Amino acid sequence: MDSNNVNCLDIARYFIVRAYEDGLEIEMTNMKVLKLLYYAQCLHLALYEEPLFPEEIQAWRYGPVCPPAYRFYSEFEAKQLPVPVKDFLSRLSSEQQDLLDEVWAYFGKHHAYQLSGMTHLEFPWKNARQGLPSEASSTEMILLEDMKKLGQKKLQEIETEHPAYMPVITNILESAFSDRAKVEVKQGEVRGWLESLLD
Repeated sequence: MDSNNVNCLDIARYFIVRAYEDGLEIEMTNMKVLKLLYYAQCLHLALYEEPLFPEEIQAWRYGPVCPPAYRFYSEFEAKQLPVPVKDFLSRLSSEQQDLLDEVWAYFGKHHAYQLSGMTHLEFPWKNARQGLPSEASSTEMILLEDMKKLGQKKLQEIETEHPAYMPVITNILESAFSDRAKVEVKQGEVRGWLESLLD
């Protein structure tokens, strides 16, 4: 997937538009946008093995920060961000928009301080800060490889927390065991039979 024409501000604007569409614009602050950018980058790296946007993310005191986005929205501090003009949407592919919708659905419901707290417990931010106290300043870059690993973990969480996950898995297992349980397994064939259930 080619992400070269997309920048962090395009992604930030997408989340701001979604907040207005969902009536959550009052919660959309600079801090929240920055954390959503971080999680979007993590998930994109996990899915496509390349960054969604080229700007680096740094391990600041209050969690991961993309400096250009921070500077762009810094005048608003903790205030609600204004709704952007939607001309940037043409730069986002349908796959990118789908991914951002997933990020919004899973992380957008959380307050900025909850998202910040989550990032403080996760290894990419901790690794980049290399043992600094939580109140210490830092501009260390968070490694893309660490964000990719976190993205893989978050994708698994998102999948397993989906309401359809358990019914689908249950159906698959029941089907696998009922179809193959009819097969007579002879002595010495148990390993092959078990492996066939897992295929």
